[in-house]
Amino acid sequence: MKFNFLSTAIGSMPFGEPKHAIDVSLKNLDAPIWPQLSSFGLNEQMEIQYSEGIPRIVIDREKSRMYFDTTGDYSEEFASFYENYIMAMDPDEGNGDCSAMAISPEFSKGIYALEEELKARGKKLPFLKIQVTGPCSFALTIVDEMKRAIYYNEEFRDVVVKAIAMKCRWQIQKFKPYAEKIICFIDEPILSAFGSSTYVSVDRDDVVAILQEVIEAVYSDGAIAGIHCCGNTEWSILMDAGVDIVNFDAFEYGETIAIYPEHVKAHLERGGTLAWGIVPTSVAIREQSVDTLEAQFEKVMDNLASKGINKQLIVEHAIITPSCGTGSMDEADAEKVFEMTKLLSARMKEKYDF
Repeated sequence: MKFNFLSTAIGSMPFGEPKHAIDVSLKNLDAPIWPQLSSFGLNEQMEIQYSEGIPRIVIDREKSRMYFDTTGDYSEEFASFYENYIMAMDPDEGNGDCSAMAISPEFSKGIYALEEELKARGKKLPFLKIQVTGPCSFALTIVDEMKRAIYYNEEFRDVVVKAIAMKCRWQIQKFKPYAEKIICFIDEPILSAFGSSTYVSVDRDDVVAILQEVIEAVYSDGAIAGIHCCGNTEWSILMDAGVDIVNFDAFEYGETIAIYPEHVKAHLERGGTLAWGIVPTSVAIREQSVDTLEAQFEKVMDNLASKGINKQLIVEHAIITPSCGTGSMDEADAEKVFEMTKLLSARMKEKYDF
């Protein structure tokens, strides 16, 4: 699909008022997002926000942490989970009802604020973007009662992957009435550490298979699947998983995508997209203008084109985003991130006559 410098963003925002966050999103983005509002506390933290309904999850509010309790007999809880999963997800007999993995207003003010605003407007958007914590990041971050990453417990890892797949479909179904096309980003920041000594036992084929399972769930409801990783990683993993959109920090790591020219070329030629996180989500934004961002963007696109990839193919299959979420930024800096994303998108569309 040709996105022609469409603008969107990563989910987190620092704002304390949901309506303001929604206004910033709708004002600046071609594909608006629902905001993850971490200022509202523990429930809106990255993994915890997606934890409802997953069996054996424990949220320790005194210690501000979440973990899995793998002790004792959990067979009935797992049986109930898989019953709901099969009822919803079976390709032949499933009813598609993923409400067992719904995200409630207590865990996301942003989802419901955006839904309310779009319902009031009564007009479909061309694009809308949703997001979910990636299964690898969730399973490698959240531990069991012995502080061992739940990823290494294959029984629990499978539940995590399937729960996240259902949460994608639940969101897609919720927002389908309000947009012609839904983009679902699977946020996998942990993949920036793939191959490091910390995760040496994480198998590449397992990661590809895990991502494929969630991507296929996104496709089953007719949505567009993206993967966001805000550091450097082995970008070919994401493309091998068959995702539509690969989103990366193009401000700090823009040249790393060119290390995989054959994968990128095949990805673009089959209709895939690169979402260039060219607008920095750090204090570096204070020094940026549309001109400086345009220059940096052209530099990294030209570097990729120098590897034997047609520049026109690159620009037609390009999305513009911030490099990561803005949740930890000062509000004024975050406002500038969204403003620069909008302005750069407009500049590039005009430049290439889109």
